[in-house]
This record gives sequence, structure tokens and C-alpha cells, in this order.
Amino acid sequence: MIAYNFAPEGNAGAYRPLRFVRHLPGKGWKPTILTLETDFYERYDPGLVALIPEEVSVVRVRNPDPWQAFQAKRSQRVREKVSAASKETTGSIQAERQSRLRRSLRTAVHSFETWFYHPDMAMTWIWPAVRTIAEVSSAAKPDIIWATAPPWSSLVVGALSARRISVPYVLDFRDSWTLTYTNFERERPSWAKRLDRRILGKLFQGASGVILRSQTEAECFCRAYHGALQSSKIHIIPNGFEGRIEQHTITRGEHCTVLYTGTLSDYRFDTLLRGVKELKERHPQCAQELRFHFIGEATEAVAQEAVALGISEMVSTSKATSQDVLAQLSAKAHAFLLLERPASMRGHELLAGAKLFGYLKSGKPIIGVLPNCEARNILQRIGVTMIADADSTSDIVTILRQLVDAWRKDALSQLAPIPALCEAYSSERQTAALVRVFEGLPPADSFVPGSVDVPASLREEIGATGWQAG
Repeated sequence: MIAYNFAPEGNAGAYRPLRFVRHLPGKGWKPTILTLETDFYERYDPGLVALIPEEVSVVRVRNPDPWQAFQAKRSQRVREKVSAASKETTGSIQAERQSRLRRSLRTAVHSFETWFYHPDMAMTWIWPAVRTIAEVSSAAKPDIIWATAPPWSSLVVGALSARRISVPYVLDFRDSWTLTYTNFERERPSWAKRLDRRILGKLFQGASGVILRSQTEAECFCRAYHGALQSSKIHIIPNGFEGRIEQHTITRGEHCTVLYTGTLSDYRFDTLLRGVKELKERHPQCAQELRFHFIGEATEAVAQEAVALGISEMVSTSKATSQDVLAQLSAKAHAFLLLERPASMRGHELLAGAKLFGYLKSGKPIIGVLPNCEARNILQRIGVTMIADADSTSDIVTILRQLVDAWRKDALSQLAPIPALCEAYSSERQTAALVRVFEGLPPADSFVPGSVDVPASLREEIGATGWQAG
């Protein structure tokens, strides 16, 4: 199992492989994890290592790229500096980073990286990882190779390793490579994007199985890569949550608290905050009883916007924290907030943030301020009613009043998702679906081409005949 991000890395990408690893031994499979060995973590959480079963081997491989090591060390220093700084100092650091000279230097560096690294910044990890898999497999040859991405270099590692040791490989997509773009991918020259499509087409052709997160994502990939991706290879396995749905007895307290967890850098929160301001102006008593808390990266922008709108007493923020601390804060919250990317982002309809599935496990109400996207579809499937259009402040005011009213009446449980429907996203259910892929069985959730529409933001890009990839 190739997972570039894995415990003790605590970023969102590490949890999907960790959930699978915890349940596969109970279903007759013994995984060996190949992951990155590093001294610098995006979100270091050593407590996650204790969740790895004893019988699971973890093989760690260094990325030999000196430029990446320098950048990782520099980013770590900045995070530590910001973490220990006061709010005033943090503001000064951010202002310095936004100076014209610093912005110009970053632009030049990013331009170099988008030209040099293929398919992504983990490129130089590919061959050390392939050699390591060959060495490990000489003692005990695996039955199958599973690779999860991003980074997309992991898929290349999976395909090259499978060819080298003559075993099948399975591709697992946590994002929609070539359909949607990260900032890195968006800035790449056209020839590099065409190269990505050719690489992915060949990966699809050689794979014994391809795991995607939704029927809509499968439709898009099938149309874009028709002739390279066969629908019979596709298995739909969305993200999920670990353990059982929780049941809490929460004291109502002085305020109704809504919690948001995770990064905010590319999520849309502008309409939400304007809706909160409108609530304060039109229903001041309701606003006095409501509080929002944002935890994660890039929350500073939320705090600044809240001050500008005059709602700072209702909005608090804090930096990313460990999973244990996050669990404690989540237990005290009355409801969770789900946001998504802006509708202007190509392929935004395919997205459903990983945090959504942690919210499902909580058994608490979920507020969705969302465009028309997969996250909205999931919330509707599990019985969530507090969903506001991401462009409508009046929708937001309505659902916030609904939440506070239920809180006053101690009736929040009536707004929670339906537990039986949430169970479809449990780790046990998702791992059982993964085992079907490994054992060559028909998909648990089969995909029928043409059964759903391609999202509007991708129709022109994909076109009527796709890309003829591969």
C-alpha cells in the first residue's frame, strides 16, 4: 500500500490509508505500507502511530531532493515562528510575506517548480520508492499493489513497481487529477498539463482497478479518458469515518457553538460571514446566543473578515491541533459547519471535504453552506436539512435561526443526520468494498456510464468526445 502521507503525518490525506490499514487484517489481508520518511510534517500527530496494528509493516523512504528538504525545513520554521507568536507578531509576519519582493520571489520559484517537477513535487521520490518495493518484495512477493494519491507520483510508483515485480496494481483517487487543479497544477504550462493527461491515460490502461469517490467523478474520468479507462475497472469508495457513530449528552450552556475544522485557504466563507452579520442586524437576540469557532490552517483571514464586518464577538479562531484535542473540542460543540470551494473553481461539483465524514461520526447537526456539489448530495442522502446555498445570505440566516431554536428547546438531536444512513460511510463498509477490489469481485457500488451528468464547470473542458487519452 503506497501512501506518501501516513502517520505520524496528520494531514487529511493520511486518514484514508490509515482507516483501511486498521481493518484489512481482520478481513484476511496483511498490508505493508510504503510511505515517506521525513523530519518535517505538515501536521505532526504522533498519537496516530498507536493506531497502526502491530502486524502491519511500515517501510519509510526518503525523498532525496535537496530543494524539497530546504523548502520543508523553511516551512517548518515559519510554522513554529507563527505558532509561538502573538497575534500582533503574526500579523507582521503575514504582512512581510505579502510584500511585493516576497510575492515576486514566490512567483519565480513556483514557476520553476511547475516546469521542472512531473507529475508533481514528489517526483524525486519515485525511483527510491520503486527500488525499495522491489527489495521488500524479494522476500515476500505481494498479491497486489494499491497506491493512493495525491501526490500523483504515488500512482507512478505503483504502476512501475507492479510492472517490475509482475503483480496487478490498483489506483485510489482522493482528488480528481487533470479534472480539477491545485494551485501547482493550475500554474503549469500547457505542455505539462498534456503530459499529465498522457501519463494518467497509461496508468488507467494498466490498472486492474480504479477507485473513485463518486458516480459523478467516475462519469467525468470515463468521458475524459474513454478508450483508456474501462467502466468495468471502476469501484466507487468514498471517504468514511472510523468507529461507531457517537452519542453525546451535551450541556446546552450559554451559547450554541458551531465548530469548523480543517484548512480554510481555498474554501469559501465570505457568504457565511455576511449571513452572520445579517443575522446580528435582523435577529440580535439569536446572534447573541450563537458562536462560531474555526480550527485549522489559514483561519487568520476569517478573523480579519469578522472584525471588518463587526461580528468578531461571534467568531473565534485557533491554529491546527492534534486529533486528541480536536476530539475534545468536537465533543463540546453543538453543531458542525461544512464549507466548500467556490463555484468558480473548475470541477468544484466533484468535491466533498474529508472533514464531512468526521462530522458524520459525531452524530450531531451539520450546517452546510455549499454550492451544488457532491458534499451537498451526501448531506441530502443522510437526512441533513440545514443546507444553505453558498450565494444566499437569506438561506444562511434561516438555517442559523433553525439551529438556535432547536438548541433553546434542547431538540438538536432532531436536526442530526440519520444514523442508519451514515453507516454507509463507515470504515468497515469502505474496507469491505476495498477487499472486493483486491479479490477481483464485482464492485459493491457499480458504475454505469451515462447514468449521471458531467458537471457544468467541466463540460467544455472535457468536450463531447473526451481527450482520447492513452
